Amino acid sequence: MFASGMSARSVAQALESIFELKYSPSTISQISQVTVEEISKWKNRKLKRRYTAIMLDGMWLSVRRDIVEKEVVLVVLGIDEEEYREMLDFEVNPSEGAESESWLEMIRRLYERGVREVLLFIADGITGLEERIKEYFPKADFQSCVVHKVRNTLNKVRAKDRKKVAKDLKKIYQVSTEEEALKGFEKFKEKWESKYPNVVKSWEQDLYKLLTFLKYPESIQRVIYTTNLIERTIKEIRRRGKVIGTLPCVSSVEKFVYLRVAMLNEKWSNRVVNSFLEAREEIQEMFSRRFS
Repeated sequence: MFASGMSARSVAQALESIFELKYSPSTISQISQVTVEEISKWKNRKLKRRYTAIMLDGMWLSVRRDIVEKEVVLVVLGIDEEEYREMLDFEVNPSEGAESESWLEMIRRLYERGVREVLLFIADGITGLEERIKEYFPKADFQSCVVHKVRNTLNKVRAKDRKKVAKDLKKIYQVSTEEEALKGFEKFKEKWESKYPNVVKSWEQDLYKLLTFLKYPESIQRVIYTTNLIERTIKEIRRRGKVIGTLPCVSSVEKFVYLRVAMLNEKWSNRVVNSFLEAREEIQEMFSRRFS
């Protein structure tokens, strides 16, 4: 019930209503403490050696420390070489960003738990993250989320130009080859540089990590050029969290997130990601070339 988004008070009320069992909210909270040891074991379990893609993102939840504040939960999702996805780790942290060393710590933990060969990391342009990843996974590629880049770009142009700019940007990332993408960017640059020089410069500087997805099989390109896959998962967890409202402490956040993650991992345990299954042979060849 707690994992489904019910507060300790609501769980107590439900137990009394259905089973005539009287438990106080504090007792319900104490009972849920049995998950704490389970969380520790889960966070230290051995992981697979190979992952085709690992996605990194964060979600904000309301937590009461001394006062109620939003705190970020950093989340890691992996797709292994057998095309199965799994939540690999999460961490509650007061601030998001590689500068806080939070992501470095999580990346280090992935390595210490057995991850060695990763083709691609995908994230939403977190400052310094690519460099952090390279410290432990020097052969891994890095893809910065194109969807977030487009959104940020459109926020920086005038309202009357947004549809035109969005249409021209699609000629950069809605293509099948790097050659087509670079041609699309040159046309974009020629058309908009005089009006939005900073926008064009930003795209030019980031092109190398925005177009990484084009090195991969076409069947998975639409999955890996964005963090949408992990964002949908985060949206589901956050939706359940809204039912509870403000979580009373960091421990409650960890229990809630872990229980949701465990349910999702069980759900995914016998479901492959179809687009990755279609590209299995090409992905295996990429592993062989890069790590042999």
